[in-house]
Amino acid sequence: MSSELPAVDPSAISDLVRQGFPTTIADLARLVRIPSVSWDGFDPAHVAASAEAVAGLLRDLDLFEAVEIRRAPLASGAGLGQPAVLARRPARNGRPTVLLYAHHDVQPPGADEDWETPPFEPTQRGDRLYGRGAADDKAGVMAHVGALRALKQHAGDDPDLGIAVFIEGEEEFGSGSFAAFLAEHRDALAADAIIVADSGNWDEVTPALTVGLRGNVTFNLTIETLEHASHSGMFGGAVPDAMLAAARLLASLHREDGSVAVEGLRGIEQDTPAYDEAQLRAETGLLPEVQPVGRGTILSRIWSQPAVTVTGMDLPSVQNASNTLLPKVRARISVRIAPGQPAAEAYAAIEAHLLAHAPFGARLSFDEVITGEPFLVDTDGWAVAAMNRALEDVWGVAPVQMGVGGSIPFIADLVEVFPEAQILVTGVEDPHSRAHSPGESLHLGVFQRAVASEALLLARLEAGEPTD
Repeated sequence: MSSELPAVDPSAISDLVRQGFPTTIADLARLVRIPSVSWDGFDPAHVAASAEAVAGLLRDLDLFEAVEIRRAPLASGAGLGQPAVLARRPARNGRPTVLLYAHHDVQPPGADEDWETPPFEPTQRGDRLYGRGAADDKAGVMAHVGALRALKQHAGDDPDLGIAVFIEGEEEFGSGSFAAFLAEHRDALAADAIIVADSGNWDEVTPALTVGLRGNVTFNLTIETLEHASHSGMFGGAVPDAMLAAARLLASLHREDGSVAVEGLRGIEQDTPAYDEAQLRAETGLLPEVQPVGRGTILSRIWSQPAVTVTGMDLPSVQNASNTLLPKVRARISVRIAPGQPAAEAYAAIEAHLLAHAPFGARLSFDEVITGEPFLVDTDGWAVAAMNRALEDVWGVAPVQMGVGGSIPFIADLVEVFPEAQILVTGVEDPHSRAHSPGESLHLGVFQRAVASEALLLARLEAGEPTD
C-alpha cells in the first residue's frame, strides 16, 4: 500500500464533526431514553422502539438504497432474535466497502438507588454524559451516524465509498441470532473492512485500537448435597450443606494469590504497555486496604491470562435466612479465556476441574452454557494502518495497540464468514466509563474525537486512499 495520503484535511473533518456535535449528542440522548434491555424478563417493545429510532437516524442520512429492520432465528431454536438494523449502499469506481457495526441494546440498569441520576434519563455533568447505554453502545451507534453525516458534508450526497451498517439488538444478551443473521444477509454485509465501535481508549487523551480480546465461557453451576433442607442445629456438623460445598468448591478455582488454578486454562506471552497499581486502583475503585490478585504484569492478567468470576448466586437473603442446612446452591460462573484458546477446550477444562474438586461427593450439574471465542487482530493490514493514521491525526497522539479483558464473541463469527475483511475494533469509551455498571458515562471529548477519527478514515477512503 502506498504511504502517500490523499489530500483530506483532518482539521476540516474535525470541524464538521464539531459543528454537528450538539445534534449528535441530542440524538444520543434520545436513544439513551429508550430502555432497550434485551435480556429475558424485560419488555421487548423497548428494543423494538430502539431499532426504529436507529433506523430513522440512518434513513435521515439519505445515503442508503434501503434501511431495514430484520430479525433472524436464534441458535437455540426458540424463535427469533431481537430486531437489528441493516443498511447498505454499493461501492463505485474502485472504492472499498466498509461495514459499520454497533449495538443498540443495553445491559439492565440495576438498582436505581445506585445511580446518582435515573439510568434512562441522560444527564450531563461536567464533560460526561451519564445514562445506561450512553457509552455501551449507543455511543457506538452515534459514532457511525456522526461520522457518516460528516462524510456526506465533506464528499457530497452521493459518495463512491461502499457503506454497510449493521446495528445489532441483542449483543448484551449473547448475540443469539448473530450467526443466522450473517448467513441470511451475507451479501448485504460483505465488506473489505469492518469497524466495530464497541471498545475503549487508553485514557481521555490517548486513543486506542483494540487488537486482542479475551473469549468467554459462561454457565450455571448447581451444587446439591441434600434431598431437602434440614435443621442446622440438629444435623450441622455431620451433614454437609450445599453452601459449605459451594464455598469450598468455588475457592478451588483460585490459588492463594488469586490467580486461576484450573489446569488446562492457559494464557499467552504478550508485551504490555506500562500500567501500574496506582492506575489500576484509580480506574477500578479498589479499596485502599484490598490488594490486587494474580501474577505477571497487571495488563497481562487482564489481556492475556484467564479469569474466573462468580457473577451471581441463587440462595436465601440474610433477611430470609432460616436455621437450615441448604440442600442446593446455584451459581453463575463467567470465565474469560486468553486469546489463542478455543472456548470449547476452556469449558472442558473448567468442567473437569469442578467435577474433580466437588467436596464431600456433592452432586454437580451444569446448564445454560454460552461460549465465545477470543480474538487477535492481524495488525499488518492496510485498514489498521489507515485507522492508526486517522486516530493520530485527530487526537494528536499515537494510538495504543491494546488488548481488552472483556469479550466480543461475535467477532469470531465475522472472521469466519468474511475471512478477507480486515476488522477494526475502535473505542468510544475511556477507563472511567463504567460500562455495565451503575453510573455508566461517556466522556464527550473522547466521543467527539472518536467520531472525527472514523469520519476522517471514511473521507480518506472516499478520496481514493490505496487499499492494497
